[in-house]
Amino acid sequence: MTLPLDLMMFAALIIVILMGYPVAFSIAGVATGFALLGWALGVFDLGLMGALAQRFFAVMTNPVLTAIPLFVLMGVVLEKSRIAEDLLETMGRLFGAMRGGLGVSVMLVGALLAASTGIVGATVVAMGMIALPAMLRNGYNPRLAAGMVATAGTLGQIIPPSTLLIILAEVMSSAFQQAQYEQGKFSVETISVGQTFAAALVPGLLLVVIYILYIFGRAWLIPKDAPAMRERAIKPSVVEVFGAIVPPVLLIFAVLGAILGGVASPNEAASVGAVGAILLAGLRQGAPRWLILSGAGALLILAFAAGLAPVRLQRSDAGVLEYAMAATYTGLALIGVAAIAAALLATFRKGIMFAAMGQTLIVTSMIFATILMASYFSLVFVGLGGEHRVADILQSLPGGPTGALIFAMAFIFVLGFFLDFVEISVILLPLLVPPLILMGHDPIWLAVLIAVNLQTSFLTPPFGFSLFYLRGAAPPEITTGMIYQGVAPFILLQIVAMALIWAFPTISTWLPNLVF
Repeated sequence: MTLPLDLMMFAALIIVILMGYPVAFSIAGVATGFALLGWALGVFDLGLMGALAQRFFAVMTNPVLTAIPLFVLMGVVLEKSRIAEDLLETMGRLFGAMRGGLGVSVMLVGALLAASTGIVGATVVAMGMIALPAMLRNGYNPRLAAGMVATAGTLGQIIPPSTLLIILAEVMSSAFQQAQYEQGKFSVETISVGQTFAAALVPGLLLVVIYILYIFGRAWLIPKDAPAMRERAIKPSVVEVFGAIVPPVLLIFAVLGAILGGVASPNEAASVGAVGAILLAGLRQGAPRWLILSGAGALLILAFAAGLAPVRLQRSDAGVLEYAMAATYTGLALIGVAAIAAALLATFRKGIMFAAMGQTLIVTSMIFATILMASYFSLVFVGLGGEHRVADILQSLPGGPTGALIFAMAFIFVLGFFLDFVEISVILLPLLVPPLILMGHDPIWLAVLIAVNLQTSFLTPPFGFSLFYLRGAAPPEITTGMIYQGVAPFILLQIVAMALIWAFPTISTWLPNLVF
């Protein structure tokens, strides 16, 4: 009887990760060990290892994945520039007089930060240090308050742009192509990052609405859990509200608008976001206001003008008009460069850019190391026959395509208690998704279902990242048990959102069908 080395390999990986070893090294070690074991038992061909270099090179040269470090830099710079503090303070004063108003402000700020930074840890820590004490002072139920803060931070993974959606777009695109090859279609379609962003936008906003309705409902049914603010706070003026909200909203529109409008690719839009974040940070750190605003305006005009009327001076028929336009474009670019230089100087003086670049390097290295080692793991897993075993398991489940999808979603949900979203995305999904697509499930709709499911992994104990971040930032009176109890209803709300997306697929497919 042949040992099921593929299943043993997957189980060994989960055990090694739970033992606390670094993820990338755990994946590589388990893959190497089972490759050698399979070779010794005569069930694995070491010649497959020849494809490893090609796989690594494909990952490192993938234009989609190059957007990850730029989006991470954008988020870290905004987080270091303390934009969250301004938003929380302003929104808290705006909604605090309402019953449940502080909780609503936390969710709205979480949504804005999700779309502008996409960094879960930064959002949770900022709100845990600012909003959570304010809610406790005003008599909020500590469990509800902790649950709202932890949940608001996770919106950064479902509201685009987010690292999860970029990784998911690449995984789903590869799985979609594989499924089409198996169907004998060699002129294949792909799934772009823009389509994934568009598909996730409405479900992300739906989640925000569901959370806010829950907060208002609980405040109405149990007033003592979410009372109005006891502290006297001066209501912010329209100028203050616009000053806090407009900069991140403009950055969101610049990035998402460029992608969804087809003006820029995801990595080009990510560079726009990174530059915009640097300009905003420079403005807050004392760079000349007139120069930053002039530079931002010049770059905006340049982007539109160059797109509408590109200039090619190498053409033989270039005349005075072309040279005049080229000179104008050069002047606009120089103004933009001067503004960026001033912003960088201001942020370097305050130490923001050094810290941001260091954190970006760490996060990006972790993500890419995990993706590379997951490619190695999947090569060995497929070589041991695991790919066919997964397909056979899904096809043999009762209920057909629906039963297979229920099993897959339940499996992902359970693994989210123990594994990070990156590990699930790059190790498990390439094995689960192709058979599901072959069964007839729409890949865009499937991507959004999986994204909402993976979002719960940040809240599910014992290894939910949001829980760890909040535990470190919360006041001493908030216990770990309170945090766990507080996130439970929000996990159920996420399941409700998944059920709605399942029952009404147009929630996720309407916008990408309209735009693309």
